[in-house]
Amino acid sequence: MSVTRRKLLQAGATLPAALPGAARAQTSPAQPPTAQVPKVKFGNADISRIVLGANPFYGVSHFNATYDRVMREWCTSSKVVEIMHQCAVHGINAFQYVTSPRCQADYERFTAEGGKMHLIVQASRDPEAIVKTLRPLAVYHAGEFTDNAWRQGKMEGVRVFCKRLRQLGVLVGVGSHIPEVLAEIESRGWDVDFYAGCVYNRRRTPEEWRKLLGGDIPVQPTETYLEGDPPRMYQVLRQTSKPCFAFKVLAAGRISNVERAFRQAFESLKPIDCLFVGMFPRAKDEVKENAEIVSRLLQRS
Repeated sequence: MSVTRRKLLQAGATLPAALPGAARAQTSPAQPPTAQVPKVKFGNADISRIVLGANPFYGVSHFNATYDRVMREWCTSSKVVEIMHQCAVHGINAFQYVTSPRCQADYERFTAEGGKMHLIVQASRDPEAIVKTLRPLAVYHAGEFTDNAWRQGKMEGVRVFCKRLRQLGVLVGVGSHIPEVLAEIESRGWDVDFYAGCVYNRRRTPEEWRKLLGGDIPVQPTETYLEGDPPRMYQVLRQTSKPCFAFKVLAAGRISNVERAFRQAFESLKPIDCLFVGMFPRAKDEVKENAEIVSRLLQRS
């Protein structure tokens, strides 16, 4: 049985590390208040500074096929909806929606149970159907497809996509894994409202890797994360006046010091910027941990 939002509120909305899929018993009055992630204005809405990412829910681990399968099998519809309710209790009120039948079904189940989240949708085609079906707060051109268009010299297609979104009345954005792509769009003055930037450049060509590594190429070139990458993307995002969403700040789970990575992100970004953060609370209560860290960091700043 799915845990409803009301039950999570009654239970204190925390998942124990030993049993991530179950809600705790009634919270005693002596327990501290639930950490709340601060919010920032985005369009006409107030959204949380961390936005729930969708990748782990649907088996996009950015490690290997085995871990992809582990994520898909563990993240049943009930668990995904439960995690979304828990996020809402911690003040995380926005979801990075991906266009897939499974994501749509999970979101519909979440709303049927009384859940509410602002949707920031990544897409690459048919924006009209997406907007009419979901009524999202914002839509952005997915980074993988933006990067492909940039490599192929077909950025006009991305711009047409953004123009169509503008006509549909949603906030318009562009995503990329390559800092130079977003810098170029910004320099050309595109009519967009926000950017989504991966802080690790996963889209280097074989030639670029050979140049960096003295002729060698990594075994997993698209999943090799360089320590020097985040400052480059952060610089691009910081230099624009538009709101930005940084993602993969934890290097797809490779970084164990979560607080240090979040601190670097928020200190490097503007006060109006946010993070997309995927959560896979199988081994520990990542929702609670992330909310407490971000709340603490932003209160200090």
